[in-house]
Amino acid sequence: MTQAVAAGTAKAPAKPRSGSSKVTGRGKAPTLRHERTFKAQGVRLLAGVDEVGRGALAGPVSVGIAVVDLERQKPLAGVRDSKLLSAPERERLEPLVRRWSVASAVGHASAHEIDALGIIAALRLAGTRAWQDILSAGVIPDMVLLDGSHNWLSPAEQLSLFDQEVPEAACDAPVHTKIKADMQCLSVAAASVIAKVERDRTMRELHAEYPDFGWDINKGYATVLHRDVLRAAGPTPYHRVSWRLLGGELQGAGEMPGGD
Repeated sequence: MTQAVAAGTAKAPAKPRSGSSKVTGRGKAPTLRHERTFKAQGVRLLAGVDEVGRGALAGPVSVGIAVVDLERQKPLAGVRDSKLLSAPERERLEPLVRRWSVASAVGHASAHEIDALGIIAALRLAGTRAWQDILSAGVIPDMVLLDGSHNWLSPAEQLSLFDQEVPEAACDAPVHTKIKADMQCLSVAAASVIAKVERDRTMRELHAEYPDFGWDINKGYATVLHRDVLRAAGPTPYHRVSWRLLGGELQGAGEMPGGD
C-alpha cells in the first residue's frame, strides 16, 4: 500500500519561531543548503528519499519521498531525522510535512517480499511504489537525494530474461547519495518522518492481530520481549523468516539460513 499527497495550493507552514533553527541536544537542524547546490545543474524539483524498517525482524520496509521546489521552498521548523523525534513530535509534524512538500508518498514492501527478493530489492520495490505515486500526483522530480552511500533506488541492470523485470514507472531520475542526509538535508529528514509515521501505524495495526509481540511499542524490532515471544511461539506471517531471527534457533520452523 502506498499513499501520495500533492500539496497543490496548500497553506504555507507557520513561520519558524525565533531560534528554532537549532535544538539543544540534537545538533543543527537540517536545511535545504545541500539541496540548493543542485540548482546550478538545472534542478528545481528535488525528491528527498529515506527508508525505515530495514533492520526490523517483522513488518514491512518503508520508503518515504518528499519533493521540494528549490526555487520557492522555505524551511519547515521542527523537522529532524525521525530517529531524533519522539512519537508525538513525528505525529504532529507528519501533516505539516505533507502540506509543505510539493508532493509526498510512502511505499512499502512486505515481509514476504523481503524474503522473496532480499532486502535491497525490497527497498527498491518500496521506493518504486512511492515513486509511482509521486508521478501519479502529476509531479516529475528532476533528481533524487538519497540517504546513505548506496543507490538502491535506481533499477538494477537486467542481465538476463530470467531477472526480475524493471517496473515501467521505476525511478529514472538521477540519484545522488549522501551519508547522513537524514541529519543534514531537510528534504530527506522530511521523507524519514512521513515514512516512520506511516510504518508505525501499520505496526500498530498488526499488533492487534498478534498482541503478544509488543509491536505497538517495538514496531517489529528485536527487543527482549519480541525475541522471547518469537522463541516461544514461533514466527508469524509478518516475520522475515529468511533472516536469522534468533541466531538460528528457529531453523526448521520456517526460517532459512542467511539473510541480508
